[in-house]
Amino acid sequence: MSRAVIQSADITSAGVASVEDYETHLKELLRRRQLANPIGSIEPILSVEDFGDGIVKIGELSHGWVNKSYAAIETACRNIFYDILALTNIEDSAFGEVWNLFDIVSILSDLEYCEPGLIFWLVEELLDSQTIEGCRIVFDYLDSRRERITAKHFKQKNLIILRACNELLRRLSRAEDTVFCGRVFIFLFQSFPLGDRSSVNLRGEYHVENITTFEDIQFKGISNANGMAIDQKESIEEAQDIPKASTPLPASGAQNGSAEHQGGGGPKSVKLDQEGIALEAVPDMDSLYSVFWSLQGYFSQPTKLFEGDNLTALKAGLQSTMAKFKEMHREQRARGNTKLSVDDKRGLKRKRNGKEDELSNSFNPKYLTSRDLFELEVSDLAFRRHILVQALILIDFLLSLTPKAKKKLKHTSNKSVLYSYTLDDENTKWANNIRSDIATYLQQGTEGKFYHRMVDTVLSRDKNWVHWKAEGCPPIARPAVSAENFAEAVKGAEKACTDRKIRPTPMGTLDLTFLSGDTDVGGMELLRNPDRYTVPTIGSFKDPIVGDDLDIEMAKNDEEKQLATGARASKLWRALRIASKSKLAMFDKIDDGNNLEALFEPDVDESKEKAGFNRGEDAMGEQSAKGDLQEGRQQISGDVNGAHTVQEKNIE
Repeated sequence: MSRAVIQSADITSAGVASVEDYETHLKELLRRRQLANPIGSIEPILSVEDFGDGIVKIGELSHGWVNKSYAAIETACRNIFYDILALTNIEDSAFGEVWNLFDIVSILSDLEYCEPGLIFWLVEELLDSQTIEGCRIVFDYLDSRRERITAKHFKQKNLIILRACNELLRRLSRAEDTVFCGRVFIFLFQSFPLGDRSSVNLRGEYHVENITTFEDIQFKGISNANGMAIDQKESIEEAQDIPKASTPLPASGAQNGSAEHQGGGGPKSVKLDQEGIALEAVPDMDSLYSVFWSLQGYFSQPTKLFEGDNLTALKAGLQSTMAKFKEMHREQRARGNTKLSVDDKRGLKRKRNGKEDELSNSFNPKYLTSRDLFELEVSDLAFRRHILVQALILIDFLLSLTPKAKKKLKHTSNKSVLYSYTLDDENTKWANNIRSDIATYLQQGTEGKFYHRMVDTVLSRDKNWVHWKAEGCPPIARPAVSAENFAEAVKGAEKACTDRKIRPTPMGTLDLTFLSGDTDVGGMELLRNPDRYTVPTIGSFKDPIVGDDLDIEMAKNDEEKQLATGARASKLWRALRIASKSKLAMFDKIDDGNNLEALFEPDVDESKEKAGFNRGEDAMGEQSAKGDLQEGRQQISGDVNGAHTVQEKNIE
């Protein structure tokens, strides 16, 4: 007797509806949806309203027996699922019943009528039964339902999701199914919380299985100074100390020989700029080939740089690579590369075919290391950029080992990602220089500045994740805001945004209240009043300053005293400013604004001038009186004609 039959018998004896009852109700719901949507497409997303009271009837069959009803619903769903899967191809329209069944199971799990993880158990089995192309269709369904199927009871579903996706990733090829792998990773990243530790490499392990193999290149002959080729046998005998480059990462002992090969074993060309100054020594393709591909070993396992002379070999390899990349960029810019870029070619192909091929825009993460393709790869700008981004990641790792950087991680708890190796000052300076050199190079070419900004942003944010991992991945989700704090915040926001009462005289404005006085004189006439723009005399400040002194002495509190002191200081400053034009010599008699009598006393010269002016006016008055008296006498003693003559003279 099978397990399903035993479970069905136990459930029936307990008073719960049998598996057949649940199966009957589920098939009826699927029949309704098949009539409504005979095409069998993934869309639309079904809800409770689409099934009427059918979902409620399934919930009523449990009669309170939750655990046993869970088992009965699971068995009924599996029976229907296996029947459809055995008779229908995933590309047929009839396979739409599976998507409808998944939607029903999702609704039942949200209503807690069945196991929360039942839908992902069925999806996991569906992925195992399909080819890669069929799995793409399954992920079309998962992408369209991601938010809904992960909204509730995620803790009961997360392990099943992780297991199903990891099993699928093991089946996929990173080289041929790159886009599909990206879809799976994106689904995981969007499903799991940002601070979830399931995808964190807490122990800091490296992907050492990623081995890059390349060919063993022997020199075919080296030309002497006269341009004549030397025998190949002699050339090989002279180069017997050069190790073979068939392994992805040379050992520490063999790395010395490799470093010699990188430094001077192979022929290098020296380029001259327009002024005849020698540039960096640029290796040829044969000598660069082994050096270039050996860098992949350091990229995949950076801790190898802590051993022997591997760091020296890395420095030499990056310098040679950068020199060759710069030479390639100069050559392409000199001849004006008119070839279409890879994206342009693909764009033309898509337009010509009338549809977009998903795989045509994929990137192959596994490099082709054939020597025959090496020159073509190096001449490709996208290839050079990918290599330099790898170099930037490795250099950032080295810069995290400086004493200054390690001091910031001193308080962290995850010691597995902290290394005892410390980068010295010389290598730190080299790392900063080569990083700046790479950043400058990435900004060149088509959309170089945008590409560099994108890479720099990603690497900068990655440093924050590295620091978070070093701290042991503490929770980054904050607790929900309480209702009291929310209400208080709303009240504060309303108070801050409420219109406040405007002051009658805002700070920094002129006092124009005199314009609104109850006078018959107009405002313009008040503005033309000479008292507003005439410079006051020094004596006009004497009485106000004396009044301020009395206010200071009679002040009842510190505030009144401070106001009176400020008013006195203002008047004193204005008086001193006016006195500086005529009584600058009196400033020596003023002691810190206290002895002000000398400031208001009239000058001696002014008194003398005033007295002399008065005497001159008296003398002029006496002479005028004598002249009038003589004229009067002439008018009285003269005859009429003489008086008339005198009057005419006076008139003239």
